[in-house]
Amino acid sequence: MKKPILGMAIMFVAACAVFAQQDDNAPAPARSAENSTAPSGDTSAAQVNLFETGKSESNSLGLATPGAPAAAPLPAAPAPRPNFVFGDRDDYRWQLGLGVSFVRFQSDIINASLVGTNTTVSYFTNGWLALEGDIVTGFAPTILANEHVKYLGGGGGIRVGGRRNRFEPWAHALVGGSHLQPQTAGNSRNCLSAQAGIGLDYRLHSRFSIRGETDWLYTTFFNQTQNNFQATLSVVFHF
Repeated sequence: MKKPILGMAIMFVAACAVFAQQDDNAPAPARSAENSTAPSGDTSAAQVNLFETGKSESNSLGLATPGAPAAAPLPAAPAPRPNFVFGDRDDYRWQLGLGVSFVRFQSDIINASLVGTNTTVSYFTNGWLALEGDIVTGFAPTILANEHVKYLGGGGGIRVGGRRNRFEPWAHALVGGSHLQPQTAGNSRNCLSAQAGIGLDYRLHSRFSIRGETDWLYTTFFNQTQNNFQATLSVVFHF
């Protein structure tokens, strides 16, 4: 009686062992939302392509670093430099000088001290050279039986000088013509003239200067030559 019971017990234990082994080999249940980690196939790591280059637009590594800052905008192009510079100001090519002139005229027939106007226009081709033209007028008291002395002169030439300091020294030379009244017997009222001199501009503002100049004024009235003196004080506009 004992042997049949013992055999049945052995068979029961063996059957339990087989069922336990089958339970261990069964597939694991799918992970639920409560699982602490998701399957590797569901993460971005599975989308990484190790053979892509860093320049590829489809590089999935960018998914691992969201919120990257946008590229900074390119800086604006620098403003072009002005043609001429004095300190922090822009300079200008054109100058207009308006002033008062004094002319001391001496000859064998007429001697007079004339006061009038001086108008000068200059155009700078670079920082030190300009093309220039001027018109000079002068008036003096009556002479020769109530005849007034009147002078008109003008010419064109060049001006040279620096323009990068508050004090701007310069020199110029011009050639033109002159007209003188009153009429004298046997003489023309017109003649060839030349002018050369030096001056100094003081820059008050980027658009304004004051100017002082002295000139040698050469004329050929009365079939003679005259070496006269001219001085001018002007206000200069830059534009």
